[in-house]
Amino acid sequence: MSNPLHHELKKEFQLERLILFSDAVFAIAITLLVIEIKIPEIHTDVSDKALLHELKHLIPKFVGFIISFLFIGLYWTIHHRMFGYVTSYDKTLLRLNLFFLFFIALLPFSTGFYSEYAGTELYEKELKVPMTFYTLNFATAGFIVYLMWRHIGNPAKKLAEPMIDEGVLKMAKIRSLLVPVVFLVMLLTAYFFTVAVAVYIPLLLPLIMKIIMRRMKKKYPHSFNA
Repeated sequence: MSNPLHHELKKEFQLERLILFSDAVFAIAITLLVIEIKIPEIHTDVSDKALLHELKHLIPKFVGFIISFLFIGLYWTIHHRMFGYVTSYDKTLLRLNLFFLFFIALLPFSTGFYSEYAGTELYEKELKVPMTFYTLNFATAGFIVYLMWRHIGNPAKKLAEPMIDEGVLKMAKIRSLLVPVVFLVMLLTAYFFTVAVAVYIPLLLPLIMKIIMRRMKKKYPHSFNA
């Protein structure tokens, strides 16, 4: 006869392994972001002016690093908050989490690829392939987060105890879909209008989120005003 306490402890240990593994992937992804920024090498006539000139060429890479760092950090906080509700897991959640981590681990490459051509070439030549790779990476990760929230919030699965508040769950789903939608709008703008405008589309995210949050607080006051 199986020991219920042993079974519960084993389940908690396995869930902890899943979370620790996920945290490690996030940490490595953030670390790899900065490795894409190479130190300028000047072998002759080294001067402050020459170094500043070389650093100027790295500005797109630093911008890409900052944006991706913020989004990876955002995804980590979402993941952290999500698994704060999780008390059990199943094979579907394991697979979804692994797919999500795949796209997190891919972000250093997509960021480096996009940043490499994010200067004048991106605007003058209207390069779309780097932006496509970059935006689809973020969009897919966000969509998988939505699927994870939907799976965890399903009462029939019994993965969260007590059940997640209706307003909190709905807001989490909206947030997880907002990033993919905004990045896909960015991509469509690049293809059907201009790349120069498309790169600024993600700046709308905080404003849109603020508007959505205000409406959700009115609809579910018990969920957000506690």
